[in-house]
Amino acid sequence: MSSTELDTNRHTALEFFRRFDADDIPGVLDLMADDIAYWLGGKPGTNATAGRVHTKQEMADIFRRMTRALKDGRLRMTVKNTTAEGDRVAVEAESYGELLNGRVYNQEYHVVMTIRNGKIAAAREYMDTAHVNAVWYQA
Repeated sequence: MSSTELDTNRHTALEFFRRFDADDIPGVLDLMADDIAYWLGGKPGTNATAGRVHTKQEMADIFRRMTRALKDGRLRMTVKNTTAEGDRVAVEAESYGELLNGRVYNQEYHVVMTIRNGKIAAAREYMDTAHVNAVWYQA
């Protein structure tokens, strides 16, 4: 793979986080292939989204539910580091958002994306699942 293709793949991954940070959920979804396989970390059954592959529509629903629960409707995203090799881009990122219930979601992520024809074809998102449960799912 040429350095131009690697740069394009890295750009696609970075743009995903930039659009999310800008609360551009339609733009985020536009970067995903229609047949994306988006896996969210955790053991199945530990929360509503953990440990299984999600479709593009399911991710759209997850993103919309998440932003509706945030005080300003926005989850801030900061990319810390990237590594690109072949069609895969690994991203280390951090999020910050205040929920309507007063809790703060300050998550650290490692996301491995597979890019195909300029779109995200697959993603594996690893995060602190205890923090997910404490912030999003505890009464």
